Amino acid sequence: MHLATAAGLAGLIWTGPGAAEPVWLQIEAQPSLPQAEERARDWAGMFPDIAGFAMSTGWYAIAIGPFADTAEATARLRTLRREGLIPGDSYVSDGGRFRGQFWPNGTAPLPGTAGTPAPEAPAPETTGAEPPPAEALPAAPEPTPPVETLAESQRLEAALDREARMEIQAALEWQGFYNATIDGAFGRGTRAAIAAWQTAQGFAPTGVLASTQQTQLLAAVAADRAALGLETVEETDAGIAIDLPLGLIEFDRYDPPFVVYRAKDGSGVTALLLSQTGDQNALYGLYDRMQALALVPAEGERSRNRSGFTIAGQNDSLRSWTEAHLAGGLIKGFTLAWPPGQEAKMQRVLAAMKASFRPIGSTALDPSLGTPMTVTRGDLMAGLERRHPEFARSGAFIDEKGAVLTAGAGLDTCTKITIEDEEADLAFTDPALGIAVLRPKKAMAPAGIVTFETAATAAGAQVAVAGFSYPEALTAPVLSFGTLSDLTGLAGEANRARLAVHTLAGDAGGPVLDGSGALVGIVLPRAADGTKLMPADLTEAVQAMPLVQVLAEHGFMPTASEATGTLAAEDLAVEAQKFTVQIACWK
Repeated sequence: MHLATAAGLAGLIWTGPGAAEPVWLQIEAQPSLPQAEERARDWAGMFPDIAGFAMSTGWYAIAIGPFADTAEATARLRTLRREGLIPGDSYVSDGGRFRGQFWPNGTAPLPGTAGTPAPEAPAPETTGAEPPPAEALPAAPEPTPPVETLAESQRLEAALDREARMEIQAALEWQGFYNATIDGAFGRGTRAAIAAWQTAQGFAPTGVLASTQQTQLLAAVAADRAALGLETVEETDAGIAIDLPLGLIEFDRYDPPFVVYRAKDGSGVTALLLSQTGDQNALYGLYDRMQALALVPAEGERSRNRSGFTIAGQNDSLRSWTEAHLAGGLIKGFTLAWPPGQEAKMQRVLAAMKASFRPIGSTALDPSLGTPMTVTRGDLMAGLERRHPEFARSGAFIDEKGAVLTAGAGLDTCTKITIEDEEADLAFTDPALGIAVLRPKKAMAPAGIVTFETAATAAGAQVAVAGFSYPEALTAPVLSFGTLSDLTGLAGEANRARLAVHTLAGDAGGPVLDGSGALVGIVLPRAADGTKLMPADLTEAVQAMPLVQVLAEHGFMPTASEATGTLAAEDLAVEAQKFTVQIACWK
């Protein structure tokens, strides 16, 4: 070490026999002394222990220190790098290349410690006369609290523990300035969030909170939370812990799989805690069930996977968010619903609920607890009544992008059409055939697509209709078996066929399959005018060959079946489930 040539602070501290040689944290180097002095001045505003040295290379180093040993310097290096306060190429130096020290270059004397003392004022002469009355002196001004320097703010911040830092990040998130991980590490994201908050409050955007600013931030968040009544609720029966706005809602009842919180004092806010046992099928069933509630508007983004789902609902009178998660045979989640016009406040509530939600225990809500929800009680359940489509029917996937072939009657009157809860558009309709093709607004990934029979099917052949006969009760298609009784329609139409199959309204649009699983027709809905009473086992369908021609004319290329033989009923049901889908018309 070349300490003999280092002046200033370093020489004052690290002297004396047996003193450990100091190390430095070099953060920058400049080619000229004026540039180095300017940069050292800038850095000194952040770090009080900045030093500058001429180097043996002819450049000028700017460093932090000195440190007692390499371990101390390395720890400081890691902290400052992690928080984004120093360049990434900063390193620990033993000062071997340091020569003369140019920063700091001395300090000014403290006020009152230099110069000649002022002479004492002469004592007033006493004449024995009564002194004049003293004039009223103005009150002494209140002492001004010292201004906290950036270096002092940094020292105070460095003393904060991880929980205090996480509290600051959470407060910045609450105020809408931070959207990253709450981890207590003050990196670039946290610094940017602090600077943005400081700018919004009229402070200089240093990226480091002064102690008064920290107090102001945390106090504002505490006041917000108090106004909303946000409290951590541990619902042991449901096995859920979550922060709830108890200033806006209050406990109503258990209604498995829901814990219902109703609006309080006319807030218009409602919340549900979701808790039940089940597997992936139960999760998907709950996903469908939630979208049938009036509390969950039909419009809005939604997504579902094997381990959970989210539903964002909105309409002119309601906003809502639902999320649920499947883990260890337990499905748990929550719904929050609120009226429009309260977005800023409710987004804060929603963020708090999302951040705090956690399953507790190893059980779910007992189905016998309270009064279970049933369809017949729907009208009595404020906010939980079921929403029904105008009508539901069936269809079949005809390509890998999720296009669906179905019956066309009535679809032009729908304000919204869904395929398995995914919104869809009408690609085209053919009134002459009575069919339509739907295209999902978001690409779907069908488990399978229906294939078309290319050879004519003889009258008397065994067929099966795949359809959602019971859309309110079952989430899987049902197979109805019968025969192809005639190759013309009731009025002699050559492109239609008559089936001796008992079908229901939900089967309309469903595929008619032969024994190999190939499509030989599409079921048409029964006349809805009530003028004719048709036999229960008489169903009309459009034949496959006219369908192929019309689909090709509109740019869809049906897949020809290569299957042979006859499938067992259970195998045919498995195949039909891959491409048969439920269609819903909403108004």
